[in-house]
Amino acid sequence: MDQKYIIGIIAVIIIAIIGGAIFMGQSSPERADDELVVAAYSHGGEPESGFDPILGWNYLAEPLIQSTLLKMTPDMNYRNDLATNWTANSNFTEYTVKIRDGVKFTDNTTLDAEDVAFTYNEAKNNGTSELDFSNFIKATAVDKTTVKFELNQSDSSFVDKLAYLGIVPSDSYNNETYGSNPIGSGPYKFVQWDKGQQVILEKNPDYYGKQPEFNKLTILFAQNEAAFNAAKNKEVDVAAVPLAYANETVDGYTMELLDTIDVRGISFPMTNNTGEMKDDAPVGNNVTADKAVRQALNYGINRTAIAEGALNGFGYPNYDGVSHSLPWANNESAIEDGNITKAKELLNASGWKDTDGDGIVEKNGTKASLNVYYSASAPERQAIAVMISEQAKEFGIEINATGAEWDEIYKHEYSDLVVWGYGSTDPSTMKGEYYSSSFTDGIGNPGHYNNSVVDAHMDKAMGMDRNSSFAEWSAASWDGSTGVSPKGDAAWLWAGEIKYGYFVDESLNISTDTALIQPHGGDIFGNIYDWTRVSSIEK
Repeated sequence: MDQKYIIGIIAVIIIAIIGGAIFMGQSSPERADDELVVAAYSHGGEPESGFDPILGWNYLAEPLIQSTLLKMTPDMNYRNDLATNWTANSNFTEYTVKIRDGVKFTDNTTLDAEDVAFTYNEAKNNGTSELDFSNFIKATAVDKTTVKFELNQSDSSFVDKLAYLGIVPSDSYNNETYGSNPIGSGPYKFVQWDKGQQVILEKNPDYYGKQPEFNKLTILFAQNEAAFNAAKNKEVDVAAVPLAYANETVDGYTMELLDTIDVRGISFPMTNNTGEMKDDAPVGNNVTADKAVRQALNYGINRTAIAEGALNGFGYPNYDGVSHSLPWANNESAIEDGNITKAKELLNASGWKDTDGDGIVEKNGTKASLNVYYSASAPERQAIAVMISEQAKEFGIEINATGAEWDEIYKHEYSDLVVWGYGSTDPSTMKGEYYSSSFTDGIGNPGHYNNSVVDAHMDKAMGMDRNSSFAEWSAASWDGSTGVSPKGDAAWLWAGEIKYGYFVDESLNISTDTALIQPHGGDIFGNIYDWTRVSSIEK
């Protein structure tokens, strides 16, 4: 037989084999034991602006590419990272941070105090960082290893901001190009970004801290079913999946459920609709402006049923948006919910009655009919919205659940109900939910909540030592007389705390003993320095 003909037949067979593998979903390249492939959409997802911490890359999570001044510990304290020491003055209006000497960026330039000061000042002036810098005036490099931060009022929670902003090089930073080709000093260095698919990182040999075991890290932006299928096809070492998949089994993987401080809740517009507009969006809702409606929903909704149903049995009821594991959690904020009789009594006492027999109560001609919006890409938020909608019918409130993209949701955040997620080791995030001026300052408070007593508790907390301040943050939920919780103003309808589910290849140990408690958005790589390959990957 002609040699060229034989070679041609072999080529056809090889192509057929490759094509069959692709068709069967086995198209991913084999990876070495010192490589990681992680479908970690929960770890911040794909950033629109690239991997730029000034523009929001991995707020609350390990940025991997950049260093942070401090790092969170598993017991929710802080340890030094780039910083070697920090101090605050007596009224917490000035912080001084000493940093390591001799640290290099991955372009071989030196990282010094000028870079730290520049990063924080740029993040403040840029205005796109999710960190609340409303009290921050400026940072100044005192010398090569000392940075001074000045604030316009007392803020003991500013130490939290020292842990959540990656440091960029001041000499080469360009806000239009940095995100696509980031330079940092973290444990990994940027290699390649395939938009819409993945980012590839390699270990930074000059990293000053504990070196991770893995030389290459590929983060896939697959989420939900795509991430689940990636695990089923053995294409990843770790796949972050919604709780809907937590009871599934995947051959060769274990399901790791990590504790979080991430809470799901629904904001209530607290004022009447008077025609006011904010950011081209209407403000106010004539139904939820009535405290009786807000309290009826808080007392009538069964959070245990939501934990068992919408959160697939892995939820934990919550009443004020503060995870029960945080040191400023307030046990007194809890109520006996699922109480339909009490919900009806609250509505009736306030004049909400079903006079036309359609099952929906009304008052002064206004039906208790509401819209709730949730992120269309978040299955647990959809499940929460639908369950609350079904439960509310039982006491005469109609809630229409709509899934949408965030660009659309933001058009409704001041006038309709929205399913949000919150969870931070920074107690001052409560200001973003409830502090009165946060609405006008653009920091948050979508419901336009305004309670001077709650504001005073938070103001007092900001002027106290961080550990001592927890009692005041807690009192903002309920101080025995007022607060944001159902016993007080019922400012939100908090549903429950969630867990994060990860399918982990059996060859990999992600060191759950040293895993950080997961904030809103997740931080699966927070202890990547402790991950090990315990056996060879099954090929």
